[in-house]
Amino acid sequence: MRIKSACGAILVIVIGLLPSVAALTIDPNDDATVKHASWVMAHGMMTYYNGNVSGGTPGMFVDGYYWWQSGAAWGSLLDYWFYTGDETYNDQLLNAVLFQVGDNWDFMPKNVTTSEGNDDQAFWGFTAMAAAERNFTNPPSDQPQWLALGQAVFNSMSARWDLTTCDGGLRWQIFQFNNGYEYKNTISNAGLFLMAARLARYTKNETYLEWAEKTWDWTVDVGFMDSQYYFFYDGADSTSNCTDLNKIQWTYNAACFLAGAAYMYNYTESEVWRNRTQSILDGLYVFFDDKTGIMYEVACEINKKCDTDQKSFKAYLSRFMGLTAQLAPWTYDTVRQHLVQTSVGVASSCTGGSDGVTCGVTWLTGTWDGNWGLGEQMAALETTQNLLIGKVPAPYTATTGGSSKGNASAGTGSRSSGSTYSPSVLTTGSKAGAGIVTSLVLLMMLGASWWMVI
Repeated sequence: MRIKSACGAILVIVIGLLPSVAALTIDPNDDATVKHASWVMAHGMMTYYNGNVSGGTPGMFVDGYYWWQSGAAWGSLLDYWFYTGDETYNDQLLNAVLFQVGDNWDFMPKNVTTSEGNDDQAFWGFTAMAAAERNFTNPPSDQPQWLALGQAVFNSMSARWDLTTCDGGLRWQIFQFNNGYEYKNTISNAGLFLMAARLARYTKNETYLEWAEKTWDWTVDVGFMDSQYYFFYDGADSTSNCTDLNKIQWTYNAACFLAGAAYMYNYTESEVWRNRTQSILDGLYVFFDDKTGIMYEVACEINKKCDTDQKSFKAYLSRFMGLTAQLAPWTYDTVRQHLVQTSVGVASSCTGGSDGVTCGVTWLTGTWDGNWGLGEQMAALETTQNLLIGKVPAPYTATTGGSSKGNASAGTGSRSSGSTYSPSVLTTGSKAGAGIVTSLVLLMMLGASWWMVI
């Protein structure tokens, strides 16, 4: 659940740079049309980026979009390069992500730290891990490396595991002064689960495996996942010990757990994780229209109440279904069917704007719905480019072609140490000690940055 609302008016971008066309052609069996449509959608997405011009902030898309969504968008563009071979945005991608790593190389930059949530940090971590797994251009040696950035995100998130309420789990917000701190949400824990699963497969370090299993078990035990239907709910208030569940379902919660389960299966070859992957995939039916098979955001799309964040959620379901099909090959046909059926709706939606190829929110109406934005373009792009999942290799690991260097202690205060770090659960006592230090730091920060607080 995203309690945050967009601050300020969304900057309207006139995207008339592309040649006007009547409609996009997406033939799932014709790679050329899929790549061309992806190119159009990626271009449309980048019209919302001004981080490479005077007055802009590298890595950040235009006003009205949260920092986390920028991180997610770079992940989409990274996959765009990998699926299509088009390197147009690679230099911008490299510079943008590195600009946002923060002084401690853990995706907690000063410009957003006071309002950053655990889920926000996770989505930048997903992009870093994708860069390692896709063997994207490695940063210069004096800059943080992709794998180390993924490890930094995992280490800092796992250190926030909170035993004071609900027998564990991550809170939505990192800092107590932010709205939502008392809420333990599924997406933050899904982010930790997916990061742990990806790192376990990439590094073969059993610590990450243990954390993935621990996070999964907690999610089930607390009731955030329905163990019969494998539905994933939004979360619960920790002040009631997570007993009063918010049962809204979002695509991105199911998506992260689906991909995480697939990573765990691919690494362990366990029947347990195979069954969990299949069960989550079966439970996705709630997000696909009964008649057309087209994907939709069930909680907000029909009633036209999707906010800026929620308009991008379908992007992550398409992205992580694609990864699942590669990591758990028996799921390929089902995933492919979902994407093919949905692509019909995407093609009919991306017919708006002055350029005739702007994408809308819903893909169910057979036409453009009059909406436009970063999330709309991202969702259409991910659904389209993932039609190419059968044409590219599965995510690499450190032993199958991945070349990114790691740092097991990244995110623990050391940027360069290569020492082994095994994250552990903070006890109540250690949290109290850390809380005193944190409080002193926050008091100093508040005077200068209260205006940023949500």
